[in-house]
Amino acid sequence: MRIRDLREDNNLTQSEVAKYLHIKQNTYSQYENEQRQLPLSCLIALAKFYKTSTDYILGLTDKRTPYN
Repeated sequence: MRIRDLREDNNLTQSEVAKYLHIKQNTYSQYENEQRQLPLSCLIALAKFYKTSTDYILGLTDKRTPYN
């Protein structure tokens, strides 16, 4: 998953992203470290937040722009 790279590329902290997702920072950290599965609702929210596709976040494509 690319959520750490996206967060760092946007100069955000885990706490800032966690606040956007309405979750605790340590929960978000577990998503980044793949210790916990990212819920579908969070995946979609992150794709919208970063203006990318869920496929890009999951590493299924290298195309960063979202689909039409």
